[in-house]
Amino acid sequence: MREKELPIAPAHRLIKKAGAERVSEEAAEALRDILEEVGVKIAQEALDLAKHAGRKTIKARDIEFAAKRLRLAK
Repeated sequence: MREKELPIAPAHRLIKKAGAERVSEEAAEALRDILEEVGVKIAQEALDLAKHAGRKTIKARDIEFAAKRLRLAK
């Protein structure tokens, strides 16, 4: 099993921030896994955008545009 990049505690906090009184370990792990998967997809799309623009550096606007292209942001 590969090691996760994101820690579990922030997933707990995000769920609690959404209004949950209690959060199971399994729920926090599921959220972490999904966030990590979505984050990698956004990063890959942003990398493609930066390369297309002739840059090696991914900028905030690449991330924002990638999320919009993947319909993950407003």
